[in-house]
Amino acid sequence: MNLRLNVALLRKKVPNLTVAAKEVGLRPATVSNLCTGKIPLEKAEVQTLVKLASLANCLLDDLVLSDDKLNLVETGIKAIDFFAPLKKGSVIGLLARKEMGQLILVAEVFLRLKKQGFKTMLLHSSDNVPGLMEVQNESEMLASSKESAVELIDKNLVDEDLIILMDRAHVLAGDLTYIKEHDTAKNLKSLTVVLVDLRGEAVDEDLPFGPLDMIWSFDMELVAKKYYPAIHPLFSFSDESLNESKDLSVQKQVQKYIRRYREMRILYSQKGFEFLPKEEESNFKKGERLEAFFTQPFYIAELYTKKEGETVPHSTAMKDIKEILAGRWNHLPLSHFTNRGSLEGDK
Repeated sequence: MNLRLNVALLRKKVPNLTVAAKEVGLRPATVSNLCTGKIPLEKAEVQTLVKLASLANCLLDDLVLSDDKLNLVETGIKAIDFFAPLKKGSVIGLLARKEMGQLILVAEVFLRLKKQGFKTMLLHSSDNVPGLMEVQNESEMLASSKESAVELIDKNLVDEDLIILMDRAHVLAGDLTYIKEHDTAKNLKSLTVVLVDLRGEAVDEDLPFGPLDMIWSFDMELVAKKYYPAIHPLFSFSDESLNESKDLSVQKQVQKYIRRYREMRILYSQKGFEFLPKEEESNFKKGERLEAFFTQPFYIAELYTKKEGETVPHSTAMKDIKEILAGRWNHLPLSHFTNRGSLEGDK
C-alpha cells in the first residue's frame, strides 16, 4: 500500500512549518523532504510523524494518506459521503424501482464530479425514461454502443478520470466487461461505472449487476415522505475498508438510531405516540432527525425546488451528525432538518 503525507492539511494547520518543526526538535530538511516525497513516508520515524501530527493538532490517521484515502471522492452529498462513499475505479449499483430519484442523483453526481476534473459519459438506451435527460445534459460524451464508448475514450481521453452511466441491459449484454477490458481503458487514470436498471426490476434479483464495489439502495419510505436523495441509510454501503475506523463507528451509531426510530414509528403509529416510553423519546427524536438530516437540495433541481443547491464537506457533516447524536438538536422541529445542507450556525 502506498502512503504519503497529507501536506495540504499540515501546511494549513501549521503555517510556519519550518520554524514550528525546529521548535519541537525536528530537522527542517527532514520535514521538507517528507513533504516533497524525497523521503518515502515508509522510511520516516514514527516519532517524527507523531510530532508532526501533534503540531497539526490532528490524528496520525489524518496525516498519513493511503491509496484508499487518495481514491475516495468527496461529493458533498451527505448521504453518499457518509453511508457509501464513492471511490475512483469502483463499480456502483443503484437499486431502485422506477422514478425514485436515482437518475436525478446520478445527474447531480456528474455535475459535481465535473467540477473536480472528471469526464462524464452516458452509454444510453433508446428508452424515454424520466430523469435520463438530466443525466444526458451533464454527460460530456454520449455513446450508443460499447464500440462507440471505447472509440470516444480512445479519441478524447488520456490520463483522465472517467465516470460512465450504463443501464443493466448493457451489463447483461457484456458491454461493461468489454469496455473495462478494452485496451483503450488503459489510457484512463480511472474508470468509475454507475449501473442503473431503467426497468426497475433489479431490486428483485439477488445479484442484479454481478459483483459490485458498492450499492446505493433507494428507500420507498423516504420517497413517500419526499426525502431526497432517497438513499437507504441501512442498505447502502461501500466496502468497509473504504471508511476510516472512527467514521465507521459513527456510521454504526447513526444506523442504530435510525433503525430503532423506524421500529418505534411503526409500533406507536398504531398504539399512539402518547404511549412512547419516556426513556425512548430521546432515541426516537435522534433517529427522526438523523433521517431528515440526510436530505439535501441539489443544484440541478433549483429550478423546480426554488432552493439553492448545497455542498456539505464530509468533515462538516460529521460535526453536525455528532451533535445530533448527542441530542443537541432535539428541541428543534423536524422541519428544521429537512432539505438543507449543514446545521452550522444554528442555535
